[in-house]
Amino acid sequence: MNVRTPDRLQGSLSLLILKSLASRGSMHGYGITVHIHTVAGDVLRVEEGSLYPALHRLTQDGLLRAEWKTSENNRRARYYSLTAAGRKRLAEEEQRFLEVSDAVRRVLMYV
Repeated sequence: MNVRTPDRLQGSLSLLILKSLASRGSMHGYGITVHIHTVAGDVLRVEEGSLYPALHRLTQDGLLRAEWKTSENNRRARYYSLTAAGRKRLAEEEQRFLEVSDAVRRVLMYV
């Protein structure tokens, strides 16, 4: 049974957005969604209802910069990129995520 639950991303969406922009550079929202879905191997899906509020919040917090540009299919789109504060937050969140995931792995492996 292949059940996709959106709550797998709960608490990780900001990290995934920051990391996507750090690795790929400036992208529009749909590009971020496609990138996460592709890299995650069809395991994670980011819904628009979660993505755009997160992008707005990250921009308001000064972690992302947003600017209007023309997309590859000649449409106007808002492109997001990391700020210096965003790069710093990414490093902090990555470290925290690795610590938590390692702790969960240890519990799961405990015999």
